[in-house]
Amino acid sequence: MSTKIWTRVCAVLAAVGLTISLAACGTDSDKNGADSKEIKLGIIPGWTDGVSMAHLWKVVLEDEGYDVEIEELGDAPLTYTNLSRGSVDVYPSAWPDVTHASLMEKYPKLEDLGTYYDNAKLTFAVPDYSDLQSIEDMVGKGGDYNGKIVGIEPGAGLTKITKESVMPEYGLDDEYKLVTSSTATMLAELKRAIDAKRDIVVTLWRPFYANSKFPVRDLEDPKGALGESEGLHEVARPGFTDDFAEVAEMMGKAKLTDEQYGSLEDLVVNQYGEGKEEDAVKQWLKDNPDWLDTIK
Repeated sequence: MSTKIWTRVCAVLAAVGLTISLAACGTDSDKNGADSKEIKLGIIPGWTDGVSMAHLWKVVLEDEGYDVEIEELGDAPLTYTNLSRGSVDVYPSAWPDVTHASLMEKYPKLEDLGTYYDNAKLTFAVPDYSDLQSIEDMVGKGGDYNGKIVGIEPGAGLTKITKESVMPEYGLDDEYKLVTSSTATMLAELKRAIDAKRDIVVTLWRPFYANSKFPVRDLEDPKGALGESEGLHEVARPGFTDDFAEVAEMMGKAKLTDEQYGSLEDLVVNQYGEGKEEDAVKQWLKDNPDWLDTIK
């Protein structure tokens, strides 16, 4: 049946009040649009800022009557691709200012809902017993570090900036190789090195619980190759605001201080852990009773 004929049939059914038959006239946009209560949040495994924020929004939105699903995606490029296709609705902790800027340029129709934290930064970090003070100090010392910088996921924005900006800017390419795998693997190697009092350089970022869990400090970046501090945003698929205006407004109002962010991530990742994230969020909301008032 042609679209025009089907439209006329629906109009006739509406005119005579046949509401049961009208259910068949719905479109995909009706099912997934403004009347829908289903929201899918995308996260990258091991990226604890996204994990913490996704579970925070899951608890908050489900209390508002939404059906929220969290889907794990492999890396940042895959996350942005899924957003652009509408496979997920929101990436609740994106780095669009610097780290993910190229991905935002690639998918210009994505919706930036707002900045919830404004002091994020990329870093190179070493154990606090290290002699290194600056990234410049790494030059000529590749042998002390087995010629490697321990990184995270290959598709991460931090990985891209390390390869394309930091290493060439400081002349590290001839001495060091950036070893990528996953955030979990990087942290495991960092722990082994610290336990053995062995030298190591890792790529890190702030805010991230590892900065307080491990005795590490940032290396100075006098050339500014890692970029300036940036904001963490909620980024949504095209059309999300039209479909979920109330949620988009809430996310746009959300703000976290350093103290609030640190306590949230510590509860989710360390104190409660995997499988108990929602319990951790509920505890955080009890500890921060006024926060909900700021987004409603």
